[in-house]
Amino acid sequence: MANSSYTSGLWLTLLLTLFYTAKAKIPAVIVFGDSSVDSGNNNVMQTVLKSNFRPYGRDFEGGRPTGRFCNGRIPPDFISEAFGLKPAIPAYLDPAYNIQDFATGVCFASAGTGYDNATAMVLNVMPLWKEVEMFKDYQNKLRAHVGVRKAKTIVRQALYLLSLGTNDFLENYYTFPARRAQFTVKQYEDFLLGLAETFIRKIYALGARKMSLTGLPPMGCLPLERATNIMGHNDCVELYNNVAVEFNGKLQSMATKLNKELRGLKLFNADAYNIFHDIVTKPSSFGFEVTSVACCATGTFEMSYLCNQDNPFTCSDASKFVFWDAFHPTEKTNKIIADHLIPQLLSTFA
Repeated sequence: MANSSYTSGLWLTLLLTLFYTAKAKIPAVIVFGDSSVDSGNNNVMQTVLKSNFRPYGRDFEGGRPTGRFCNGRIPPDFISEAFGLKPAIPAYLDPAYNIQDFATGVCFASAGTGYDNATAMVLNVMPLWKEVEMFKDYQNKLRAHVGVRKAKTIVRQALYLLSLGTNDFLENYYTFPARRAQFTVKQYEDFLLGLAETFIRKIYALGARKMSLTGLPPMGCLPLERATNIMGHNDCVELYNNVAVEFNGKLQSMATKLNKELRGLKLFNADAYNIFHDIVTKPSSFGFEVTSVACCATGTFEMSYLCNQDNPFTCSDASKFVFWDAFHPTEKTNKIIADHLIPQLLSTFA
C-alpha cells in the first residue's frame, strides 16, 4: 500500500511538472548554501572538504565525480529540470563552464559553510558573504553577456534556492565550545535567524525576488550522529532533531514576516524535515533497505577523503541506502525529497 501511494505521488509530480513546465517563467535557478546543494565550488578551494573523486559521482551522468557530495544528482538539479531548464546546475568556480552556461543556472554554494562565518572557518570553506560577492560578480558578467535589460530580467525572475544551517549546529555549535560559551542553543538559533534575514535582505537588494528557503533536516538521524550516539543505542539523537524542528519553525515565521515587509518578495519555506524524517523512519515505504548507516565505506563516520574508492566496504547498490556518506543522502533520497517539493515550487513560482 505504501509503495502504491509513493508511485501515485510520483505520477502526480510528473503530471504537475509537465503542466507547469509549459508555462514556466523561470529563466534560471540560482543556488546558495552548503554541501546539500554544492555542485563543486569546493573543488578549487584549499579545504579538506572535497568530493571530486570516486566513488562520489559514480551514478552521475558519465560516472564522473563533480564535487557533489552524493553518488549522483542533488536536489537543485532535479528542481532545475522540473522547471524545464538543464538537468544539472554548474558550480560558479568550475573552470569547465562560463557565463553562457551560468545564464540559465548557477551554484554559489560551498560545502561546510553556514550562516555563521565561524562555521566556514572550521574547514576553511567559503563563508556566506563570499557567496553573495560571487553573485555580484555573476551579475556583472551576465550584463556583459546578455545586456543590462535582459540580465535584470533574469536576476529578478530567477528561482533562488537557499539551503544551509546544519553545519552551524553539528560542525560548529555542538563540536567546538566557543559559540556554546556565548549562546544557549535557543539564543544561537536566534543569532542564526538574524544572519539568515540579513542574507535574504542582501540578495533581495541585489534583485532576487523568488526564493525557496530550506531549513534543517532531521540532523540527529545522520549516520555520523547515530554512530557516535553509543549511549542511545545508535538511535537518532532526538535533541538535535528537536532543535531542527524548533529552528525551522522560526524560519517559517521569518519568511512570513519578510513576505509582508519586502515588496515583490515571494519567499517560500521549503521545509523538507517531515519527508526526510518519514524516509528515515519508514524506509521500506520508499524502497530503502538501510537507513542507520551509509553506503560509502563503513557508513558510520566517513565522508570526503575518508569516503574513497579504495575502501572495500562501500556498497554496490546505493539505491538501497538512504545515505550516501555519513552526512549526505543518496541520489535516490535527494530525488524523493525534490519530488516532494517540486509541485509546491511549481505552483508557487511557475
